[in-house]
Formats: sequence, C-alpha cells, structure tokens
Amino acid sequence: MLVNADFSRRAVVAADEYQWITSPQGGVERVMLDRLGGETGRATSIVRYASASYFPQHQHPGGEEILVLSGTFSEGNQHYPAGWYLRNPPGSSHQPSSDEGAIIFVKLGQMPPGEDRAVRIDTRDPSCWERRAGREVCPLFADASEQTVVVRLDPDEPLLTNAIDSAEMLVLTGELCGELWSDGRQYVRGSWLRLPAGEYPDLVAGPHGATLYLKTGHRAGLAAGG
Repeated sequence: MLVNADFSRRAVVAADEYQWITSPQGGVERVMLDRLGGETGRATSIVRYASASYFPQHQHPGGEEILVLSGTFSEGNQHYPAGWYLRNPPGSSHQPSSDEGAIIFVKLGQMPPGEDRAVRIDTRDPSCWERRAGREVCPLFADASEQTVVVRLDPDEPLLTNAIDSAEMLVLTGELCGELWSDGRQYVRGSWLRLPAGEYPDLVAGPHGATLYLKTGHRAGLAAGG
C-alpha cells in the first residue's frame, strides 16, 4: 500500500480531511497520513482507540514513535495521558490498549536498526521545556540525522527560519498558515504536513499562535527497518 509515498513532494492532511479506516483489531481506527507497505510497513498515522480496546502483544522491528493527543494510552500497566511522548526502539514489543479511549499520533518502522533508546517524556511538565533561539521548545529526540521537538510559536512567528533537508509537523494547538498554500487556508489542530528540502520562510503561526510537533532531518522515505 502506498499513501503519500513520494517524499520529494509536499504532503498535507488537514484536520477536516481525516478518513478513518478500520484496523485489523476491533475498536481501533486510523487515518493513514503516509504509508509504504502493509501492516508491518513504514507508516505515519493518527490512531483512535475506542474505550476498552487493545492490540495483542506484538513487536516493532523498525521501532515505533507515539505522541498521545487525547485520552489515555496504555502499555501493560503503564498509563500515558495526553501530552506523553513515547519512543520504542527497533525490536521492542508491547501490548497497547486504552480503557477510556485515546487518540495518538504514530510513526512506525522509521528508526535505524542500531537505535536502542526507549524514551518517555511528559510534554506537559514545565521542566521538560527550554528556550532555544528565542522560542519555547520541548526536546523529544535527537541524533546525527533527526531532531524532534514540540515547539510553541507566538502569533505570526515563522516556523522554519533556515533551509531544511526535510520537515514533518502536526499542529497540536492554534493554527499554521502562509503563502505556501495558494488557497490561503489555515491549518488547525490535527493538521499534518510533510515538506521536502527547501526554504519555507512564509510558513508562520496564525493570529493565536501555535504549538506543533516538529521533526526535521529525518530518514524520509526509507522502508521499515531500513
């Protein structure tokens, strides 16, 4: 299966364009943002757990990255409410579930084989935030090729001030807008964007500011475990 599989092109899924698709597990639905391959392929998705839903224990050969957007997501007896960031390295396994229901942002099969760090960060904790280049940033993960953060922007503040190799973002609060889109739309909470290499000086926060998940310099387009 191929969804937004050409990584040389811009890809956008606005919050009002979600198409929920039933997963192989009852009570779990997803919006496919990008995908290369089948159930164990490289994928980026919004996943919705109904109350009392779960997946059986399973492994992730290419790793899994999760940001909890609403509700409470659980792994066994560990429970993560909205705002938690989880990173499970290649070869890890878990049994995900949600008693009350949850919506999560998931990136599957996109880590190098040698990565071995498990990460758990509560982005609601003020101690996890710092100031970088005049803006508030919550660092999530960084290595030689990838930098992943949650960033807060003031109204009309530019998001990307330098040329990028690649960037991916999910709007968490507020809105994102700019001349990048000829239709002049504002992209509100839940909107997902993936940008190829280039410069994007006109990509700015809207009049109410914005909070975004932002990944730059990642291994765009590589297959799971690659």
